[in-house]
Amino acid sequence: MAEHRSMQRAALLDAARSLLSEGGTEALTFPALAERTGLARSSVYEYFRSRAAVVEELCEVDFPVWAADVSAAMERAETAEAKVEAYVRQQLELVGDRRHRAVVAISASELDAGAREKIRAAHGGLVAMIVEALGELGHEQPRLAAMLLQGVVDAAVRRIELGAAEEPAAIVDAAVSMALRGVRG
Repeated sequence: MAEHRSMQRAALLDAARSLLSEGGTEALTFPALAERTGLARSSVYEYFRSRAAVVEELCEVDFPVWAADVSAAMERAETAEAKVEAYVRQQLELVGDRRHRAVVAISASELDAGAREKIRAAHGGLVAMIVEALGELGHEQPRLAAMLLQGVVDAAVRRIELGAAEEPAAIVDAAVSMALRGVRG
């Protein structure tokens, strides 16, 4: 029974990921979750008391996985500059991934404090790594530089997701070169 429940919970989370990546947070409704999973709507409530609870659990499950991908790419990099490049490239490589799209939809939405805290913690680890790399590059205000760098990444994410005129690879390369020129500043 417990195994069955955890499979249903996983199916609900997976359906939530799809809904978020297709239509953002408005698309994530209990009727839609019920329809996607073939469960009765009342069953969905047995697993999650609210949309916020679904989002919070997705944050708990997906954010650390996503952050670990980025952090592993940075750890493989030899120099501070290569770490910056890995930070940008890896985040942008994950754009097409449903898990990442769900994460982006979640970040853009109204979240309760618990979910925001989990996202901040996962993000905090990444930011700490990039702040350190920027410090090594001689930045006097590495935290500020890190926030601006993330702004470049976020703009590139939006550009790729819009299906802009440029190929995603061109957007990634442009973001990397802007980031590297900027951090050499």
